[in-house]
Amino acid sequence: MNAAPRLRIARPTDDPRALLRFYRDGLGLEVIGGFQDHAGFDGLFLGRRGWPYHLAFTTHRGHPAGRAPTQENLLVFYVAEAAEWQAIVDRMMAMGFAPVPSINPYWEARGKTFEDPDGYRVVLECAPCMTGEA
Repeated sequence: MNAAPRLRIARPTDDPRALLRFYRDGLGLEVIGGFQDHAGFDGLFLGRRGWPYHLAFTTHRGHPAGRAPTQENLLVFYVAEAAEWQAIVDRMMAMGFAPVPSINPYWEARGKTFEDPDGYRVVLECAPCMTGEA
């Protein structure tokens, strides 16, 4: 791989609507695509156009996805600007998504952790907050 590859992080869900509220409305990602009834699968892609990665959430009729296996199943977003980080945290909290304690004290000290409707965790790390640039 000479050129930087694009990355898709994919996982199943039982409730894509609840994930839309969390990832799109709360975190601020955009719906960038999806598909319906592809061999019994439906999918939803979230990210931002031009970003080298996106999230894919799929449902498979007749096959329950369940919840996250551990509290250490994380997505970590390193937010480069303190004001943007605070705006995302404030929006999440205003929508009723309360931060949860991180099982790893490293993340507890570096940002806020939120749990999505499927039990997977998202860490919003505030790099400028750690260097005193906030």
